[in-house]
Amino acid sequence: MNDFSEEPVTVRVEPGGVSAVDSRQWDACAGDSNPFVSHAFLSIMEESGSVGPDTGWQALPMLIDAADGTLAAAAPCYAKTHSQGEYVFDHQWADAWTRAGGQYYPKIQIASPFSPVPGPRLLLRDPALAPALIGGIEMLVENNQLSSAHATFVEESQVPLFEAAGWLIREDSQFHFTNPGYGSFDDFLNELSSSKRKNIRKERAKAVEGLEIRHLTGKDITEEHWDIFWRFYQDTGARKWGSPYLTRAAFSMLSERMGERVLLILAYRGGRAIAGALNLIGGDALFGRYWGCSEDVPFLHFELCYYQAIDVAIALRLDRVEAGAQGGHKLARGYEPQPTWSAHYIADEGFRRAVAGFLRQERAAVAQDRKFLEERTPFRKA
Repeated sequence: MNDFSEEPVTVRVEPGGVSAVDSRQWDACAGDSNPFVSHAFLSIMEESGSVGPDTGWQALPMLIDAADGTLAAAAPCYAKTHSQGEYVFDHQWADAWTRAGGQYYPKIQIASPFSPVPGPRLLLRDPALAPALIGGIEMLVENNQLSSAHATFVEESQVPLFEAAGWLIREDSQFHFTNPGYGSFDDFLNELSSSKRKNIRKERAKAVEGLEIRHLTGKDITEEHWDIFWRFYQDTGARKWGSPYLTRAAFSMLSERMGERVLLILAYRGGRAIAGALNLIGGDALFGRYWGCSEDVPFLHFELCYYQAIDVAIALRLDRVEAGAQGGHKLARGYEPQPTWSAHYIADEGFRRAVAGFLRQERAAVAQDRKFLEERTPFRKA
């Protein structure tokens, strides 16, 4: 590995977005385990129009070049004019700062758009560059007189990097399925209490009654399949967010550029698709993202999003399934509470103290809630 830390460091903003960065160099920093920070995914968000003008997401990736001109570090940064599509809610902070006479937006978001998926937010070929990259983000905030910067769904190993820089750390929980090396779904069921095991078997049988379940990936996913799923996605997006975040073009681009990492699970009745779930396959995890349906079938959501995902993770020998944000109903389906983190840079000292006080109280409540949930997992107690 080159020792970039001994070379002069300049942090710069690429106004052309991730699309303007060489894909091989970006991915050399990002690695290949987490698809949501890959050049392909982030450039798809830009080129499909899912982020960009009129969306409230302006891509401003922060970059550090090595002396030889290669990319040494990067961070997927966005100037945000709202707090939609983040899944770490700061609306109360925005309201409080506005009532105090401040301007909360625009702010800087370090994230994978619309993706509540923990992962690296500092993409580093040399870990020694972390302070410089974080410092560059702080300068972007200060030089433009912005209120704040927020790194959301930061992977655990990078939390200390932000903490060492003085950023405020926020904690929350998600529900993940962990695969210790099961050989089959029955192996997983055998670890559950008798009542939970029976309940899941009943749910699965009821959900797929009269249905055919198909798994599609790569070139098997056609534009017709995306047209079907787009209708599901629009319906779910309209009910959850008011309007869907992704454009129709984004799904076609996922097939074109990331097809082998896309898993589309569709349920058919009489040859007609009635429900679907979209997943991305990572290096060690299956990431569940979107679900939708045109027919309300009891337990079918659980089957396509949770049980089928467990089947796939076991078959592919993946370590876990991350099924997205929220959803206490996942607990009874074998998905256990796991901590997630975000890091926050607040430029104003007084506002920073107020947010820090809020986070101390919130952290205690989150820890208490997670402890409560951990005691109620469906697994057999020792």
